[in-house]
Amino acid sequence: MDLPQSYYHVYARGVNKTSIFEDDQDYTFYLGLLKRYLSKNVHYNKKGESYTHLYNKLELLSFCLMRNHFHLLLYQQEAGAMSTLMRGVMTSYSRYYNLKYSRRGPLFESRYKASRIDADNYLEHISRYIHLNPHEWEEYAYSSLPYMLGHKKAEWLRSEKVMEKFKSSSEYLGFLRDYEGQKEVLAELKYELADATIQ
Repeated sequence: MDLPQSYYHVYARGVNKTSIFEDDQDYTFYLGLLKRYLSKNVHYNKKGESYTHLYNKLELLSFCLMRNHFHLLLYQQEAGAMSTLMRGVMTSYSRYYNLKYSRRGPLFESRYKASRIDADNYLEHISRYIHLNPHEWEEYAYSSLPYMLGHKKAEWLRSEKVMEKFKSSSEYLGFLRDYEGQKEVLAELKYELADATIQ
């Protein structure tokens, strides 16, 4: 399923649930790949060739990078943009990781999984699900939360479609903290996401 004007929750795990991020450099490199494809300005390789530019085709709404998996919340404007991003990021990151750690073979258990989000009012709940992955989620450095709260800036992260549902970043933070009463919603989301379509 690869539809235009659609929201997707995308995730992938390390093969056999092994680590895909070992240190800060790994997380930073992965974020650099997202920036490469999703920035407003075109990026170029060492030969002066331009990387695929997806700024007006795909929006990254929120993300969380965990030690052995990652989550992305995307809005796909143009069909095929999501698969282009994921192919580029996962191939480049796997090449980087295998070279750095002298390993061979697949890094991820599958290409990636994507679950289309049908209801617009699910967006804030998916975003909360993503941000609450880390145990110490309020202090976690490798999610989109610091950006959405105004502590960091990145023009390649476009969280407006989530944040416009809240009056302020403080209200959004309160929404994340107030998850106890929403455990059933989160459990339902987790069940649905487990059945996500493999791309």
